[in-house]
Amino acid sequence: MKIIIKFSPEITIKSRAVRIFFIKILIVNIKTILKKNKEPTSIIRHWDYLEIRSNNNQKICAILTNIPGIHHFLLVKESVFNSLKDIYKNVTLNLNCNIELSGKDFCVRVKRHGAHNFTSQEVEHYLGKKLCQHINNTRVNLIKPDRIVYLEIKNNQLFIILERFEGLGGLPIGTQQELISLISGGFDSAVASYMLIRRGCKVNYCFFNLGTPMHTIEVSRIIYYLWNKFSSSHKIKFISIDFSEVIKEIVSKIKDNQIGIVLKRMMIRSASLVADRWNITALVTGEALGQVSSQTLTNLALIDSVSNHIIFRPLISYDKEKIINLAREIGTETFSKSVPEYCGTISQKSAAKTTKKRIELEENNFDFTILDRAVSQSCIIDVQNIPDQITSQHLFEVETKKILNNNDIILDIRTETEQKNNPLYLTTNIKIKKIPFYKLIDQFSKLDPNKVYALYCDHGIMSRLQAIYLYKQGFRNIKIYRPPLSR
Repeated sequence: MKIIIKFSPEITIKSRAVRIFFIKILIVNIKTILKKNKEPTSIIRHWDYLEIRSNNNQKICAILTNIPGIHHFLLVKESVFNSLKDIYKNVTLNLNCNIELSGKDFCVRVKRHGAHNFTSQEVEHYLGKKLCQHINNTRVNLIKPDRIVYLEIKNNQLFIILERFEGLGGLPIGTQQELISLISGGFDSAVASYMLIRRGCKVNYCFFNLGTPMHTIEVSRIIYYLWNKFSSSHKIKFISIDFSEVIKEIVSKIKDNQIGIVLKRMMIRSASLVADRWNITALVTGEALGQVSSQTLTNLALIDSVSNHIIFRPLISYDKEKIINLAREIGTETFSKSVPEYCGTISQKSAAKTTKKRIELEENNFDFTILDRAVSQSCIIDVQNIPDQITSQHLFEVETKKILNNNDIILDIRTETEQKNNPLYLTTNIKIKKIPFYKLIDQFSKLDPNKVYALYCDHGIMSRLQAIYLYKQGFRNIKIYRPPLSR
């Protein structure tokens, strides 16, 4: 079997030179991610698709679903034919038709390339008739079939499509320019970041810590999740700026109804200074028109005026329900709903419409050396190093064990797909309980507090992040499980 990758339609309508350029970038991205996952593969480039051959198609399919630039991909069985009779024989050999089609309505769909003495419709008609003759209690239904048999024919090659997977679509990361996302940890900024990743941008993250050290952990988890799932083909920067002194200065010097707008202007100023260091020309925020009083047209224009950078707002016309639904779809909802809205607690009475003169008058009272100092002291790390950075910032360390006690319980916090593709097997009778990491926050408090739980994931990264989070929440019955390496 092999995997056939179909490009996003936006790639296929480009000029020949641009199309080839985009496809080459997509190939590099796929190879980079598969190499990180230790999946050796060969990728063959064709004009309208990519071909991957591997010994672990199931794992690769799970990875490909989250790589921008892929419209869909197919798990196919390839064979050679000389006649319609050969096609029918190959279909019955490779598809368990008696089980899959018995008692069901079905139809056959064929795409054909090359010169043949038959049409696509003739193949569909021939196969439909033959399958009905040899399978009990089945019939062709072209309108609402229970099962569709997909085939592609290219010259004398037959591709039997065993399964179709949807991709992210969009454009390959690296085909568009680099930018910085102002991320708070809430629903909006995480979704906005994802939307620009999907459009082919290399998205770096700038975080303004307005709360506690726990706020940094919460936002770091979201950033790491977005990188690991959608953009691990690239090295991404995480810039953390301690805004605590800036907040003190704003609260003490600025009128209450102007605090929200001044705070956003300070953030845009800071992010613009950071962007200038790496010649990045664009920023992205999660603001939506009219969602809060600082996000009116008048106020957004005042916020934008402090920067010469392009400011993207992909959610500008979205309502909150639509944003949360998209957060749920991409997997950031569980993280974001536990992050307090710190901006809202600092500024609760922003003016819905203010003037440039009034804002600048207020900002005359602000000591901008505090802002400059905060930016100059910003912490910049590679996103892939977030887990190590988080654990090094804390005086405590959750115990890591290679050998567990018989009464311990392993919590397998990997995703359902990871659990299915790579089951955890033990030679002991230690109990394994499966709770994906994005459900752990809600479910851990419901577990027996008298038991000790050892968190497990494939690389030990997510288990460390989750263990730190639970520890900060007051749970002490946690450990990290790292099984000894097999020889």
